[in-house]
Amino acid sequence: MQSLLGKRQHQVRATAAGCASAVCDRATGKLGTSLARCPVLRPAVQIRAGRLRFRPLQASLQEISADVVIVGGGPAAHAAAVYLGRAELEPILFEGWMANGLAPGGQLTTTTYVENFPGFPEPILGNDLCDRFRKQSLAYGTTIYTETVTQLQLQNGPPFKMCTDSKAVTANAVIIATGAAAKRLRIPGAEEDTGFWNKGISACAVCDGSSPLFRNQPVGVVGGGDAAMEEAGFLARYASKVYIIHRFDYLEASKVMAKRARANPKIEFVWQSEVLEAYGREEDDCLGGVVVRDNKTGQVSKLPLCGLFFAIGHVPATKFLRGQLELDEYGYIITAPDSTATSIKGVFAAGDVQDRKWRQAITAAGSGCMAALEVERYLAEKENPSSCSFDDGGAAAPGANWGSSGNAAAGPNEQPVAVA
Repeated sequence: MQSLLGKRQHQVRATAAGCASAVCDRATGKLGTSLARCPVLRPAVQIRAGRLRFRPLQASLQEISADVVIVGGGPAAHAAAVYLGRAELEPILFEGWMANGLAPGGQLTTTTYVENFPGFPEPILGNDLCDRFRKQSLAYGTTIYTETVTQLQLQNGPPFKMCTDSKAVTANAVIIATGAAAKRLRIPGAEEDTGFWNKGISACAVCDGSSPLFRNQPVGVVGGGDAAMEEAGFLARYASKVYIIHRFDYLEASKVMAKRARANPKIEFVWQSEVLEAYGREEDDCLGGVVVRDNKTGQVSKLPLCGLFFAIGHVPATKFLRGQLELDEYGYIITAPDSTATSIKGVFAAGDVQDRKWRQAITAAGSGCMAALEVERYLAEKENPSSCSFDDGGAAAPGANWGSSGNAAAGPNEQPVAVA
C-alpha cells in the first residue's frame, strides 16, 4: 500500500511539473497565454511566474546559440521575427512571462478591440491580434520561448550572452523589443479583474477613444503634460465633454499644447484635484464616474463619466539592461537617427522601448521591420565584409543609417543595397 501511494504521489508530481512546464515554456500552442488571461487562474499563474522569476539559476542550463535573438513579444518583436524568418536566419524569440507585469504580447493584451491596424476591416481583439502575430512568426521558422530574459551581457559581445531560468543563450545579434507599460492610477475600481479597466477606463485614447462607449458622453483625462493635452484633444472629437483632472494648479505641458487645450470649448480643467476611486453604472458593469478630491479645499465630490483615460506616462522595460545601453532621461533606449542601432554594435532596439513619441502597434511593427533588415545587413557584413544583400525588392533609403557606423546602406562600389 505504501509503495502504491508513493507511486501515485510521483505521478501527481510528474503531471504537475508537466503542466508548469507547459505554462512557462510553450514552443507552440496557446496554453500559457490562455491561463494568463483567465480571471480564475491568473493569480495562480502569476504566483508560479513569481516563483520562477526569483528562483536561483540552475547549475546546469540548456545551452543554445543563434544568429539573432529577439527579446520581446509584441508587434515589434514579431515583425522582426517574420522578416528574419523569411531571410532563413532562424531567429529565437523570448516573449517573456508576465514580464513588466504584462502577458506575452505586451500592451495589446490589455486592450479590447483594435480598429486601426491595417488588414482588419472589422475590429479585432488585442489578444487575438497578438495570437496572429505569434502564429505568423512560428510559420516562418521562429522558435518562441515563453520565458523572461533575466540576465543579459552585451558589452563584451558579440557573441552576446543571456540567460533565462532554464536556458543560456549566445547570439551574434540581439533585438531588444521589450516595450513599455502605461502608468496607471492604483485606485479602487481601476482593477482589470474586478474594476472597470476596459469597461470605461483606459490608458490610450488613440486606441480606444473612438469607441461607441465614449461617443457623445463625458470623459476624463488624468494628467497635465503634453500627452494629457493630446489625448484630451483627440477625445474631444467624439466625447460631449472632456475633463482634464490635474493635481496641480498649473500644467507641465508645453505652451503650444496647453494653449490648444484651453482653446477647445469641449475641454474643461479640474484643477488641484485627484481621483480617489471609480464607480459603476446601475444599469451595467461599465464605468459610471469617479470620486474626486479637491486638494485645496479637501472637498470630495462625484464626477459622472463614461470614460477615464490615464495620461501620466509610460515606463519602458529597460531595467534588465542594467545600464549596458545608452538610455535617455526617461529610460528609453537611444537609437541612431533613422535607425534601430543602439550604442553597442550588433544590438538593435525596436518598438515602444525606444519610441517615446508615437507608441502605436503599427509604428512598433514598422520599427521591428527596420531592426530585422539592419540585423540582416549586419550579419552579412560580419560574415563577408566585402558584400551584402537582401532577399528581394526595393532600394535603400537615402541617408539610411545602418548599424552603428553611421554609413548609408551601400554594397560593392557604393551601389545601393536592395531591401525587402
